[in-house]
Amino acid sequence: MSEPMRIDVLTLFPGMLRGFLEESMLKRATRMGAVVFRVVDLRDFAHDARRTADDRPYGGGPGMVMKPELLFEAVEAVRTPEARVILMTPQGRPFVQREARQLATARHLVLLCGHYEGIDERVRQALVTDEISIGDYVLTNGTLPAAVVVDAVVRLLPGVLGGGTEATESESFTDGMLEFPQYTRPPDFRGMRVPDVLLGGDHAAVAEWRRRQSLDRTAKRRPDLLQVQAAGKS
Repeated sequence: MSEPMRIDVLTLFPGMLRGFLEESMLKRATRMGAVVFRVVDLRDFAHDARRTADDRPYGGGPGMVMKPELLFEAVEAVRTPEARVILMTPQGRPFVQREARQLATARHLVLLCGHYEGIDERVRQALVTDEISIGDYVLTNGTLPAAVVVDAVVRLLPGVLGGGTEATESESFTDGMLEFPQYTRPPDFRGMRVPDVLLGGDHAAVAEWRRRQSLDRTAKRRPDLLQVQAAGKS
């Protein structure tokens, strides 16, 4: 087996991640040796007895800014030459499935979680290789966004979901469209029947039905995805 991916999450709130990383697919990925997680408490790198992580912003204004000392020292303590240091920030580029697949090829990810009014800009300038946002809204800190990135990336690692690559090839966004409707037993539930095409055993007909359903659902719910596809082909 190849070397496991290494993911370090640097946060002021390590307790928000411990249970998350020990459940479901992430637990399985750890047990099978696909990934090694480390959650680092940024306050361990503070320089005073109160473990102070923030200070008032120069120039005035509301809120507090995370201090550069503990962020520099924390990143430097875990960073390897191949590491990508990713700042979770609403100012980053939008996190999409294409980005998850690209990050899944990395050997080492360091996810840096901001808090308060953000981080000292010198951290961004000197340490950060990537800036990622999970959406156009503001959260209390970057720990939950980091968890989202971890989940999206780790499930793409070879063997984590089982069944080769098939488990991830037909999902939403993989081919630029939303996934088709899914059904399971029983075939008739409270008068709502599974489409006959899925019960007939004609694999070509099923594939065509799914393609049409995927296209129709994308056109109704996310027409922007189809516009992106069209622009890419032009």
